[in-house]
Amino acid sequence: MTPVTRREVLGLYRKIFKIAKKWQSASGQIEETIKEKEYIKNEAKTLFRKNKNVTDPKLIKQYIEECEARIEIGLHYNIPYPRPIHLPPMGLAHKQGRTLRHQEKLRKISKPIYLKSHDEVS
Repeated sequence: MTPVTRREVLGLYRKIFKIAKKWQSASGQIEETIKEKEYIKNEAKTLFRKNKNVTDPKLIKQYIEECEARIEIGLHYNIPYPRPIHLPPMGLAHKQGRTLRHQEKLRKISKPIYLKSHDEVS
């Protein structure tokens, strides 16, 4: 990891904890606010620790973009949790064969960047 990349990653980590410190839930309830603050902190710790040994520059860049996207979406919607995606259900596919594999591939490709790490951890 280059010094510039390291500085960028540590800056994102600090930014997340500053956001968590100032976070107010949309409902305004104290219990919700505390719960959401803890979620933000725990999610950041989990994902940053999971990826601390990544050395591939392309993968690091992807994780940085994912982090920035999740920050922006969380601040915009005032929801710390990842936003769900709405893809067509796979109910029309046969239970086996090429059609199912093709639909699974399309679902994986169409998944937004901000959900890739979330699904790996949860």
